[in-house]
Amino acid sequence: MGSIEQTAELLLCLSPAEVTNLKEGINFVRNKSTGKDYILYKSKSLLRACKNMCKHQGGLFIKDIEDLDGRSVRCTKHNWKLDVSTMKYINPPGSFCQDELVVEESEENELLLLELNPPNPWDSEPRSPEDLAFGEVQITYLTHACMDLKLGDKRMVFDPWLTGPAFARGWWLLHEPPSDWLERLCQADLIYISHMHSDHLSYPTLKKLAGRRPDIPIYVGKTERPVFWNLNQSGVQLTNINVVPFGIWQQVDKNLRFMILMDGIHPEMDTCIIVEYKGHKILNTVDCTRPNGGRLPMKVDLMMSDFAGGASGFPMTFSGGKFTEEWKAQFIKTERKKLLNYKARLVKDLQPRIYCPFAGYFVESHPSDKYIKETNIKNDPDELNNLIKKNSDVLTWTPRPGATLDLGRMLKDPTDSKGIIEPPEGTKIYKDSWDFGPYLKILNAAVGDEIFRHSSWIKEYFTWAGFKDYNLVVRMIETDEDFSPFPGGYDYLVDFLDLSFPKERPSREHPYEEIRSRVDVIRHVVKNGLLWDDLYIGFQTRLQRDPDIYHHLFWNHFQIKLPLTPPDWKSFLMYCG
Repeated sequence: MGSIEQTAELLLCLSPAEVTNLKEGINFVRNKSTGKDYILYKSKSLLRACKNMCKHQGGLFIKDIEDLDGRSVRCTKHNWKLDVSTMKYINPPGSFCQDELVVEESEENELLLLELNPPNPWDSEPRSPEDLAFGEVQITYLTHACMDLKLGDKRMVFDPWLTGPAFARGWWLLHEPPSDWLERLCQADLIYISHMHSDHLSYPTLKKLAGRRPDIPIYVGKTERPVFWNLNQSGVQLTNINVVPFGIWQQVDKNLRFMILMDGIHPEMDTCIIVEYKGHKILNTVDCTRPNGGRLPMKVDLMMSDFAGGASGFPMTFSGGKFTEEWKAQFIKTERKKLLNYKARLVKDLQPRIYCPFAGYFVESHPSDKYIKETNIKNDPDELNNLIKKNSDVLTWTPRPGATLDLGRMLKDPTDSKGIIEPPEGTKIYKDSWDFGPYLKILNAAVGDEIFRHSSWIKEYFTWAGFKDYNLVVRMIETDEDFSPFPGGYDYLVDFLDLSFPKERPSREHPYEEIRSRVDVIRHVVKNGLLWDDLYIGFQTRLQRDPDIYHHLFWNHFQIKLPLTPPDWKSFLMYCG
């Protein structure tokens, strides 16, 4: 059977009112137009869902009166029982798992139940694992989310960020990449880039690579917003970018294939990948929140995922109201612990042979971001690995730049001293200096741009951005390094209800947000039509909001949905002139 492209089908949509009426525990819901039945299990903020159909012979589930915990349902045909909190059948014990549906929240706060089809696309054309020779499959860690994989006589690289900053000037590399990193990239047969965030799609890195090998094959998933949406603007000459559909095996040679999967929470931009060599699977879930809607292959040979947290301006860049230093510190501590436990549980459930925490090795090293660096505590990879080892027999690997894992050796004998070769004694592991100058110079160049001599740029820009008909008033303030108003900078209001620019706040009831942005970054973003991740994830803003609510539609638009081409400043200046 040939693979078919994976799609997501909408089975049920619950209105905000219906969502509010969901009770803790088990909820039976019906799609009135199709007559199909579903079960939703709610535990605080966790929601799981499945079709109301027994795996055995398609019977309908009803409430199980013997179940005192309110977690299981009973089939009307043969009394099979399903624990909806785990989606495992408890009668007969140890038999099946129920196929789970993807639960998503829409921008209008509706609850959507989606079915991915096929749900486990990697099961198409299965292969039995063959023995691996020592040295046949080797995985070398370079930095952050960048791995260099030797797979027989092919080489594949994941997410190369090896030089320069990410998110404008907010993130810098924690680890010193091996000195031969550029040679390694040039020798790759293919590169996978998971998504458009600049700690994965690094234009400074790709610029160096394109100078030597512009035709290197690069593979990305078919996301709603193209991963390389900004390639033309970037000036980087890459001529061999391949966009591939989700859930289909891409054959590289007779032993090697890979499959790109979508994220359940951010299908418009996030992806992850399964690489298979001679029947041995390597799973890289990168930054996905719910990779493949939460369904992933069990018992892969090597799994790698993010673990660190801290990849957001929340809550460090917020002030006012509840956002005291104590509250922020406590929130960060609790969130990191939740993430750590979630990752440990995921690894325990999926039972990979080896697990490697990666994609969290960044640091806010620019001196102006000292506050962020001190408060934005990240998870420790060793702490996660110890948690995993305590609860399972999964082997773990905390990667150091230049360290190489030999898959054949590790699978044969995990105690083999040559299973993981650490970098030579005296190799520099952590960076202690960063070349800030050239990158800050690029940002700074935008400050004096001719566009900003004309205050009508504000209307031009927000009209281009295309976000309106939403009751929110935002005050934008351009600032210096310390977030104090920039002398001669702009300070203005935008009313997104009718996209007007009033001199004072309107008299009607309205949510209000104040965004202070470093002048070099906001002007660079405006001039080049870039996404606001540079500002928000890059810690280049300070925010206050009243009331304290997250305006998903607003942020989602400016972080993901801006037009694919920048504003036409040339025409703007001709018109002004």
